[in-house]
Amino acid sequence: MKHEINLERYAVRTDLIVETIAQYKDKKGIHMNTKQFDQVRLDEVEIDEEGETYYNKKRGMYQTITFEDVTDHTNRDKVQEVFSFALKDLLSKHQIKEEDTCLIIGLGNGKSTPDALGPKVIQSILVTKHLFDLPGSNVSSGYRNVAAFAPGVTGTTGIETKDFILGITEKIKPQFLIVIDALAASSIDRVNKTIQMTDTGVHPGSGIGNSRTEISQDTIGIPVFAIGIPTVVDAVTIVSDTIFYMLKHFSYNKENIKNYKTKLIPIMNRNYLDHEENLSDKDKMKLMGLLGNLSEEELKTLVFEVLTPIGYNLMVTPKEIDFLLDQLSHVVAKGINETLHRQINS
Repeated sequence: MKHEINLERYAVRTDLIVETIAQYKDKKGIHMNTKQFDQVRLDEVEIDEEGETYYNKKRGMYQTITFEDVTDHTNRDKVQEVFSFALKDLLSKHQIKEEDTCLIIGLGNGKSTPDALGPKVIQSILVTKHLFDLPGSNVSSGYRNVAAFAPGVTGTTGIETKDFILGITEKIKPQFLIVIDALAASSIDRVNKTIQMTDTGVHPGSGIGNSRTEISQDTIGIPVFAIGIPTVVDAVTIVSDTIFYMLKHFSYNKENIKNYKTKLIPIMNRNYLDHEENLSDKDKMKLMGLLGNLSEEELKTLVFEVLTPIGYNLMVTPKEIDFLLDQLSHVVAKGINETLHRQINS
C-alpha cells in the first residue's frame, strides 16, 4: 500500500521571509533588490497586497542580512556597518525624524541562551530618556530620547508581552518602537548567520510553535520595527538537510573522482556546499532508496511524521551559542546605538 504524504501536516518553522518566498516558484506580489557589501549580502523584499495573500506574510518591507562569520573582528565590523545602513534606510522610509522618541523592547528569556538575544541587546543600548526627563536638562545635540525594557516571557510573568508594551507606551508615549527577538530558521546554514529587519512587527514565539499576540503598528498604534536573528532550528530540518547534503556529497565525489587536485585536499576540508547536485534518479535510488527521490517538502514531512509522535522533534542550537550570541548582540546593539544617536558616529 502506497504511503500518502500529507504536506499540510508539516508547517515549516521559519520566521525568515527569504526562506518563505524560496518555497514558491512564482514570485507574486513581491519586489526584490540585492546589494553586496564584500562578503555580506543584503536582500530587500517588499510585499504588496497580492503577496500578503499569496505568501501569508504581512505586507511591508523586509531586509535580510546574510553573512558567514561574526567571530572575526573585521567580519563583525562589516556586518555591523551593513546592519546600521539597512536600519537607517528602513527608518527613513517611514520618515522617522531625528528627534522622534524611541522605545526598544528586548523579547525573550534571558535565562535560556538561544532565546536571550533581546535581553542581551538591551544591556548594551544607550538609554537617554532619564536624562531628557531631568528638570532643566540640556542633552547634547545628536542624542535621541531612548528608553529600553526587557519584559521577560509570558510563561514567567503570566502577562502577555503585548500588554506590557501597551502599558509602557501609554505612559511614556514613544513615537516608534524597535523590538528585538530570537527567530527560528528552516535551514541549518542560516542559524546565527542572518539578521532580519521588518516594519511588519513580530509574533513572539512563532518560530517554535508558541505564537503569542502580535506586536505591530496594528496592535500598538505606532510604527514597530522588528529585528531578529535565527538561533534555533528543529530536528526535522537537521535530519532532512543532512540527507540532501549527503546527495550533494555523493554528487561532488562522483564528478571529481578523476580530479587529482581534489584528492590532495583532506576529506575534512572539502567544501561541497556550493556544488550543484546533479545525480540521476537511478543514482539517488541506488544510494538512498526511496528517500533519494523525495522532494525537499516530502522529505521534511516524512521526517516530521517520524519524530513528532515520539517527542523527538527538538529545537536545536549550536554548541558555541554563548559566544556567538555575545558577538551578535554586540552587532545589533552597536548598530542600533549608531543609528539612533547621530553623535556616536561623529
